[in-house]
Formats: sequence, structure tokens, C-alpha cells
Amino acid sequence: MRLRGWMIALLALFGMARRRRPQRQPRERIVAAGQPDPRAELIAIGLLLLAAAAAVAFVVFYALGFSTQALGGTLAGALALIAAALILAAKRLVVSEQLPGEYPEPEPEQQEALAQIVEESGSRLTRKRLLGLAAGAAGGSLGAALVAPAASLGPLFDTSSLYTTPWRRGRRLIDEAGRPMLAADIETDVFYSAFPEGASKDALGAPLVLVRLDPAALRLPAGREDWAPGGILAFSKICTHAGCAIALYRTPTFAPTQPAPALVCPCHYSTFDPARGAAVTFGPAGRPLPQLPLMVDGAGALRAAGNYSGAVGPGWSGVRSEPPA
Repeated sequence: MRLRGWMIALLALFGMARRRRPQRQPRERIVAAGQPDPRAELIAIGLLLLAAAAAVAFVVFYALGFSTQALGGTLAGALALIAAALILAAKRLVVSEQLPGEYPEPEPEQQEALAQIVEESGSRLTRKRLLGLAAGAAGGSLGAALVAPAASLGPLFDTSSLYTTPWRRGRRLIDEAGRPMLAADIETDVFYSAFPEGASKDALGAPLVLVRLDPAALRLPAGREDWAPGGILAFSKICTHAGCAIALYRTPTFAPTQPAPALVCPCHYSTFDPARGAAVTFGPAGRPLPQLPLMVDGAGALRAAGNYSGAVGPGWSGVRSEPPA
């Protein structure tokens, strides 16, 4: 009986404590509650999903090599759709208020009130999770679209392809039409383009520039004394500054008052002296054009006597410390 009395008393005290516990009063709203607008929410979700689809289309088009117009249209469409979704949300999904003057600078003690304002401003939203997922899809797809062009910078994990060239000892030089280039046909003061026979002309290390100088005027680096038979020199056509094509050959008309012969990149005016192994004499290029050693076969055709003296391509190639194999 005593145990039973204690239990009854304990239950009574617990019940009194529950009755006496002060009830939490709801916070007074700072921002007036807004009416839900399910239709506007669905439109905003649709716009965000369409933006995600446009951004994904940009990545696909970029991978497939579509035109610049197609790439620009998909990326601009994604940005425009995201902007439309944000404008719609600001106009119809976020509760706003009109203030007669400028909004006052928040005091430290007002941080809680600001957080409450932000929370209450979204009172019209009924599909917050779905909106968040759509916004995440749009943002993630747009981020992928913006990162996709980085693939054009070159291979990330296996960079060996950047240093391989089609030139090997014995490979014959041909012109644009595929005709073998003969040593006897190479004239002074003339600029020639050459390519490797039996290999792709589109490879980074394929195109060459050929010029002929007086053998007595050559001042090539040590070890290249036999690289220019009859004064014929071959260099990579890819500028070592930004990868543009060497397309100009400067020959003096009134020697010696004009500068010596030089290979020139027309994009940023990097200038190279062929007599000194294409050493840089002007412009932003940081290293010489790689030189290809030449030899002449029994038929008088020009052939490669080996590979380039250095890595082909713009400045990033300079990290390679040894010549390509």
C-alpha cells in the first residue's frame, strides 16, 4: 500500500510539473506570411531543369566538336534560364517588403532577427526540397559546362603524347601536295613548309619550316654541325610561345642595314634566328624553335636524320628537361 501511494504521488507531481511548464510562445513575425504559389514553383523548377539540360548539351556538343554557335547558344541558354528562374523566384516566391528609406546596417544583436527574416521570406515555398534539387542540378551542370573546355588544354594524366612526334631517322620530307622535297629545289630567301611522309599532317610535331642560308653564316649550337646539309635548315612550325604557326620569313633587302634573316610568328611577333638554331631575338617566346636534323639521300631527297632537338609546342613544353626520344 505504501509503494502504491508513492507511485500515485509521483504521478501527481509529474502531472503538476507538466501543467506548470510554461508553453513556448510563437515568435512574432517580422516578415508577413505570403500566400503559396505552387504554379510559380513548378515553373521555376522547370526553368532550372531546362538550364541543367542546356548545360549538359554544352558538354556533349563540346565533346562532339559542334560549332561555336551551338556551344554559345547552349551556354547562353543555360545562363538565361537560370536568370529567369531567379527573377521568377524573387518576384513571386520570396516575400518582400517596401521600406521608405535605406535598409539600416545590422547591429551585432540583430543577427538572430536577420536569420528570422531570411527564414520567413521563404514562407511561400511549398516544394523547398524539389526546388533545391533542381537548383543543384542546374548549378552542377553549369559548373561542368564551364570546366569542360579545360579538356582542350591537353591530357591530364598521360602527357606522353605531347612529346611524341612522327619524325624518325630516314623519314622523307614532303610538301603540301605530297611531293618529295629535293635539296636542289630549296632556294635561299624562300620560306618552305614540309611534312613527314606517311604520317598525319595534323600532329603537333608534324609541320616544318625550311629555309636555306649560306653555310658560312651558320652559328648552330654545338653538336649540330651536320644538321643542315648545304645550309638547309628545318625547324618546328609551332611557335614556342603560344602554339601559333610560324608563317613569316624576314629576308633583308638592303643588307647589311636591315636585320638578318629571321622566322617570325605573326600572332605575337616572336622572332627566331635560323642561323643560330632558331634562337629567340624578339618577342615573348621563351625558347628556340626545336630543330630537326636533316640528311640527303642518294636521290637528292631531304630526309630526317633523327628527331627534334627539344619538345615541340608552347611554353608548357619547357618543363621537359631531356630531348624527345
